[in-house]
Formats: sequence, structure tokens, C-alpha cells
Amino acid sequence: MVNSCLSIVPFYRGYLHRSFTSSGLIQQNIQIDSETHIYFWGPPPGLFKSKHPLVLIHGFGPCGFWQWRNQIPFLSRHFDLYAPDLLFFGESTTTSLERSNIFQATCLTKLLEKLELPRYYVMGTNYGGFVAYQMARLWPKRVEKLVIASSAINRNLDDDTDLLELTKLDKIEDLLIPINYKNFRLLMEITMKKRVSSVSDFILSDIL
Repeated sequence: MVNSCLSIVPFYRGYLHRSFTSSGLIQQNIQIDSETHIYFWGPPPGLFKSKHPLVLIHGFGPCGFWQWRNQIPFLSRHFDLYAPDLLFFGESTTTSLERSNIFQATCLTKLLEKLELPRYYVMGTNYGGFVAYQMARLWPKRVEKLVIASSAINRNLDDDTDLLELTKLDKIEDLLIPINYKNFRLLMEITMKKRVSSVSDFILSDIL
């Protein structure tokens, strides 16, 4: 009860919501086929769109709502933005048993077809870079420009070994999918430039 009363997440979520809406985006939900719903932030339906569409694909962990909070206000001045939640992240759902990044790319392409966007730019970060790459590979006439940022395209098993040695953990999942604030702090410390030592444990638990 104490943690829920002191939770900062609802306040921060409200801040993000205002940031996205003030940039001209609203949250929407589209059923792309009989199995799958995609949630995304984008321009309101029916609104005249004068700028080039840019699709922002988030990484492993945060959904688009959290991933692109710093970029949305600036990029919205230059592009019509679409920030979907990948399946199994955020609010996008499917009953399909598919789990590949090609499946993710296919679902996003179906979403953009539903939105009647024949051509667009795509930017993916982290895991989203793999999805963005598959979109450009499979539908090169639709993806006009591609940006891949911070994606370990050449990652191999030796990298996991080095990470485990650095963090003293037994399994790579304990780092990449933390289930407690200690591992979450460790993940943030090795991936972020800003120090997180001053962030209290209960705040990290709340965010996690």
C-alpha cells in the first residue's frame, strides 16, 4: 500500500500522455487481422497529413510510449509520427503462436496498410532495429528510408559470456529481463550514461 501511494509511475505516465497529445498524437487501436490488435500513437484519423510519415519502432523492454518520450516533441515538427507497441509489449496483442521479428514486421506492415500509408520512413532502436530491417528487406518499395540505432545486429554468444562475467549473473535473462530492482539497477548502470546510484530502490521497483 505504501508503494502504491507513493508511486511516481501514474504521474510520469500522465506527463508522457500530455507530451504525446501536445505533439498532435492520440492513442489508437486497430485490428489488423482476426488474431491481432495493434496499439499505436499517431495522428487522429481523418486529419489532413502534410508531412512525411515516420514509423518509430521501440526496443526490447519499453513500449513506444516510454521509448520515444524525448524524440516525439522534436520529430513531430517534421514528420507525421506513428509509434506502435510491438506485440508482447505495451497493449498490442495476438492469439497467434508466431514469435519472430519477421512476424512483428509483417504485423506493422499490415497496420500501415490499414492506415493507407503506401510509403514511409522507418526508425528502429535496439530490438526494433531487427524489426525495421525486416520491413525494409521484405518491402523495399514501401520503406523509403531506414534508420537502425543501437541494435546488436552482429551480436553473438560470446557477448553474453562477457556480459555475465561483467555482471556476475548466472543467466543472461536475469539481466535482460530483470525481475527485481537489483538486477534492474545493474542493467541500467551498464547501459545508461547517467548514474542511477541516487535513485532509491522503491522507485526502481515501482518502475519495474
